[in-house]
Amino acid sequence: MRRSFCVTFAICLSCAFSAGLAAENWPQWRGPGGQGISTEKQLPTEWSPATNVAWKVELPHGYSSPIVWGDRIFLTSAIEGEVVPGHIPESVRIKQPHPQSVAGDKKHALKLLALDAQTGKIVWEQTAYEGPVFDARHQRSTFAGPTAVTDGKMVYAYFGPEGLFAYDTSGKLAWKMVEKFHTAGLGAGTSPILHENLVILQRDEDNETSVVVAYDKTSGKEVWKTKRPVQISWSTPVIVTAGSRTELVTNGSEHVISYDPATGKELWKTTGVQSNAIHTPLVGKGLVIVTAGYPAKKIIAIRTGDQLEDKRVAWQHTKGTGYVLSNILYGDYVYLSTDNGILTCLDAATGAVKYEGGRPPKPTHFMGSAVAYDGLIAMTSEDGDTYMIKAGPAHQIVRVNSVDEPVYSSLALANGRVYIRGTKHLYAVGK
Repeated sequence: MRRSFCVTFAICLSCAFSAGLAAENWPQWRGPGGQGISTEKQLPTEWSPATNVAWKVELPHGYSSPIVWGDRIFLTSAIEGEVVPGHIPESVRIKQPHPQSVAGDKKHALKLLALDAQTGKIVWEQTAYEGPVFDARHQRSTFAGPTAVTDGKMVYAYFGPEGLFAYDTSGKLAWKMVEKFHTAGLGAGTSPILHENLVILQRDEDNETSVVVAYDKTSGKEVWKTKRPVQISWSTPVIVTAGSRTELVTNGSEHVISYDPATGKELWKTTGVQSNAIHTPLVGKGLVIVTAGYPAKKIIAIRTGDQLEDKRVAWQHTKGTGYVLSNILYGDYVYLSTDNGILTCLDAATGAVKYEGGRPPKPTHFMGSAVAYDGLIAMTSEDGDTYMIKAGPAHQIVRVNSVDEPVYSSLALANGRVYIRGTKHLYAVGK
């Protein structure tokens, strides 16, 4: 009897320990739930160009983040070609060009790649689109900006007005959906997300044509489409559990709007960030926290579910955010970052400031968004330096890890490894 109890206890302890070390997939932009957080405990926390790098492979251009499912890594790329004589990008045609728009008059090849996670070898590469692009992009952006999404059976790659493409994991095209729209000459930024049988896109263009739309993930058939009274944005929506119901919450300049993800029906709406909506909403403590950093800095913590209108907003803050990079909610705190990596820590439940002015040890700049794991916030700069910051109400940089090239993408955390997409290579950090 005693031996039986000891064996049972040992098995339970082993299972509990294994669960704590369980590997995770990273299936979409910012990983599970779109929040940039991994619960894995065996991820590496220290690396350099010469240490703890399992492999490094050359990649074509793109800023989308890697996604990982099992032994496969998927990412997109955009290869710029020659000028197409006489081709006019849509933002120029409608006389709304942006002064920093480029490459709208050139041919491009837009690709989805699958890599072996163990070796980094490219398993397959598919060209989703090749030809002149419908509209231009920002000079610091790329036509491979949106991150793909997978359910382990299919992979969905989005290239803005060039289309949404569905491939099986062997690289066979299942379907594509192409709807042309202008991007103000700045390119697409939103990434697709999955919910049950749907692929969902937040496609904000202007107050007349912005929509959120859902397609059947097997057939590509449009299931629902809802117009949105908002101007152009580049934010990716999030799925939120709000009591007994599920909500699709979208960031926006004029409005933050929640929808029923199954039908597209609007559930609630409140005042938006009154700024360029680029950041992905944060979820935690019974709140959705939307943020923006330009031209105004705005943080709004919103109660989901059925709420009285005057009780919808829990708290607000007006400092500490950057232009492009999304912020992160980890544990009890929200960590806001400026473009230069200066951190502000807020109590997620109340908005109370825990610290401000947490600085990197040298001047730098960030485009990739932070990730968090094992009690650390990892922020990777454009210099390729990853600052490992201890989570909590006091600012402390534990160490600085580096790769030997610039990084404009966000990290992926999966199956015991950290994946870093540089401007020329993908690095697999860990065993």
